[in-house]
Amino acid sequence: MVMGGGGFRFGIYIGMYAALRQAGQAPDVLLASCGGAIAATIIHNLPEPEEQRAWLASPEMYRFWCGLKSTHHAALLGTLRRAAQRKLSSASVPVIPDLFDYYLFEIPPQLPFPPASGTPEVDVAIIGGKLLFGRADVGQARNGRKLYAETVFCGERAAAALRGMDSPLADARWGEHAVAREMIVDSATSVAEAARISIADMIYFRCQPHRGDEYIGGVLDLFPVEIAGKLGEEVVMEFKEAFDQVFSIPAWRAVLGVDGNARLRYANTHLADMRIDSSDVSVVLAKQQMQQKLDWLRNRIELSMPPDYATFAQHMSDQWQYGYDRAREALARPLRQQPPIRRAKRHSKPLSSIEP
Repeated sequence: MVMGGGGFRFGIYIGMYAALRQAGQAPDVLLASCGGAIAATIIHNLPEPEEQRAWLASPEMYRFWCGLKSTHHAALLGTLRRAAQRKLSSASVPVIPDLFDYYLFEIPPQLPFPPASGTPEVDVAIIGGKLLFGRADVGQARNGRKLYAETVFCGERAAAALRGMDSPLADARWGEHAVAREMIVDSATSVAEAARISIADMIYFRCQPHRGDEYIGGVLDLFPVEIAGKLGEEVVMEFKEAFDQVFSIPAWRAVLGVDGNARLRYANTHLADMRIDSSDVSVVLAKQQMQQKLDWLRNRIELSMPPDYATFAQHMSDQWQYGYDRAREALARPLRQQPPIRRAKRHSKPLSSIEP
């Protein structure tokens, strides 16, 4: 099962998994990136779906999200100016980006993962990207240089299936990108460490240090469909909503050089054995996540949590229920039948890059 992205709505994946498990079709491997890596780690550590659901809405989770703080870079006008510059430029990673010092929010040092309870029922593979440049290179002309090595953190069984595989992003059809051909397979990093790496977004959060190297998160490959095909005989994945064309796609082009639209179209048409339709998630769950608060008077972007724990717990329950219901819909369809595209009005995100 691919858990690609999800942003602050990663709770939908825990609901999806619960529905599949209840139907006797629980996946053997979760292939996760960005926010999906948080859901995969919770599922890995807590075998029982009710425990997973409870942790999703736990006080520990609430305190973690309340601990996210904006940095001095989260100036509203400056962020809008940089977003406009990315939108107006058609260049593919013209200079080496600053992933070390320029980011909008600080993450608390301890991620909200439950202690492992019992024997995991599912293996986990998590996407990240090793940086092939250092802080001293920032701002220099890229001149075609490859800047990232796609990395899969996984157990030895999955590693054996992936060794020798090139990065799916190495193909030129994804644009004049900065992703190297060689894909790294890491079987020595813990699931929790890999998840922390995977949520390192290219705008929201700092790149993540790990064993002397630095990593960008799973935003490098939100749709690892080719890797999923190597890991499983049957693949369960989402039918994803469209990217925001004003902020998200230009951010992909400026930092990764990847054609996000082409990648999304491929992922949404790539053959899957079960397709879970989440294309209306930003409409149905418009408020059930952390919100960006735009303070014009203070020229700041802040992250705003629900006003109290009870509201937070309800929002997380709504996320879980959405994922559960959409997976139940998918289970009712014949295998390999593509879902209908939902025509609900898209919810616009005024300030975001890729969902982290």
